[in-house]
Amino acid sequence: MVGLADKIKMLPALRTTVEAHGLMAKKALGQNFLLDQNITDKIIRLSLAAQNLANYNGANVFEIGPGPGGLTRAILSAEPEKLTVIEMDERCIAIMQDIKNKVGDRLDIINGDALKQNLANMAGAPRHIVSNLPYNISVPLLVSWLKDIENFASLTLMFQKEVAERIMAKTKTKDYGRISVLSQLLCKVEKLFDLNPECFVPAPKIWSSVLLFTPLHSGLSEKDITNIEHLTTLAFGQRRKMIRQSLKSIPNIEQICQELGISLTMRAEELTPEQYLALARHL
Repeated sequence: MVGLADKIKMLPALRTTVEAHGLMAKKALGQNFLLDQNITDKIIRLSLAAQNLANYNGANVFEIGPGPGGLTRAILSAEPEKLTVIEMDERCIAIMQDIKNKVGDRLDIINGDALKQNLANMAGAPRHIVSNLPYNISVPLLVSWLKDIENFASLTLMFQKEVAERIMAKTKTKDYGRISVLSQLLCKVEKLFDLNPECFVPAPKIWSSVLLFTPLHSGLSEKDITNIEHLTTLAFGQRRKMIRQSLKSIPNIEQICQELGISLTMRAEELTPEQYLALARHL
């Protein structure tokens, strides 16, 4: 019996596919295509290894913005129960259809806006998201998934390197901010590797990084997350000011900080994610 990996090997080379479909990357869609199958295979190999998984057997995987399908091929070669791709570009939909003709019902194609999709409602657990994210919507997508993280087994995502550094930033650093706090409270975040701009077509001006997010199952409620977002918006909106000033609109903030042993002279980047959570649970 021919497996998924063997069917993928029967497809034309990625560059042949791009040329056949006249696929030039569109800046408006945040597109930079990854055409080196060695790199897309490496993304899946390292992600699975970090999760102690041999493959995606029995899992439902989602990919956002598959483009010419390099990462799509690598995911399918790891034998998921089903892969659902979400793509806005009609030209890429045609490429996905070519792949579907080879692999059948293991691939679902959605022509639409990823920001408007509830992935957890589309398929059963375990669910993984694997994506070379469109850079212009990478942070909004991440935040939406983090708020729903209990529904996912992992997120393997590529970002601009500077965004990845913000996500992983530690306290008391210039990169530490709202997305650092939320990501680190909800997930264990690991960098898998960095990618040189020359890996992409067209080559962007910046490096990229692949991160693996694994849920911590830390028990944050919807209210906790809403309050954390509110606190970090206020604090990092005036990050050079002491929290006595930046959080002054919070009722009883001085009393709350005193109870929690948080100094009012601290600035936004000095509070740990756990301290933001403690504050959030007193609002």
